[in-house]
Amino acid sequence: MLSEGDLIYLLDDRDRRFWLQLHNDMMKVQGLGVVDGSKIVGRSDGSLVRLAGKDFHAFKATVVQLMESLERGPQIITPKDAATVVFRLGLKAGDVVLEAGVGSGALTMALLSSVMPTGKVISVEVRDEFAHRARRNIERAGLAPYWDLRIGDVKSLDLGTMVDAVALDMPDPWQALDNIDRILRPGGCFSAFVPNTNQVEGVVTGLREHGYLEVDAVENIQRRIEVHPGGVRPAYENLGHTGYLVFARKAARDHQL
Repeated sequence: MLSEGDLIYLLDDRDRRFWLQLHNDMMKVQGLGVVDGSKIVGRSDGSLVRLAGKDFHAFKATVVQLMESLERGPQIITPKDAATVVFRLGLKAGDVVLEAGVGSGALTMALLSSVMPTGKVISVEVRDEFAHRARRNIERAGLAPYWDLRIGDVKSLDLGTMVDAVALDMPDPWQALDNIDRILRPGGCFSAFVPNTNQVEGVVTGLREHGYLEVDAVENIQRRIEVHPGGVRPAYENLGHTGYLVFARKAARDHQL
């Protein structure tokens, strides 16, 4: 059911999305003009509605669509990489995740959606302008109640709590490992996103030196398939290299019995 206050989009016959915060009143929608929200409130998710003389399907946003529609600044972590991070970290409702390098908040949305409503994401960002942009995006998505944003440097920040998982998006994640060791619980999962191979070497070497296990580096390559009557082929546009993902597991430091 589409309810007042929901963030939704209207999908036209050319697969264009028009975003709005749903109200039971007349609303101004960028690219469409003024539409009557009372025609949408109370309808089923995915309903066909006629607005401003045109037909649209009204949908609640999924995490992927929220990530694709956010206000951008720095390059975002794409859904294909964010999905891998969420599953490789083994996230579930109730987990506490430390994120460093919030950027525009794309990965933050995926992390929040995985741990809500009983968990939380603690995001650490060194740049005020990135933090402010990410806050606008997270609040727009309705995920702010599960989010703790802090300005600071994860290399030295006293978090004041242990976490179940860590997701780093920063140029030199190996420099943060001493502090991460004090924050990540035994058995907790680690991830880092870096764009260059020399950074992969730096973080993998650092993780091994700190005694992490199951250290693994991967790259996601994805391509769309164009399907038309009588012909199917790969799309000319290819979502190729976006970055490298490094994962690891923290071993307990117990003395052998």
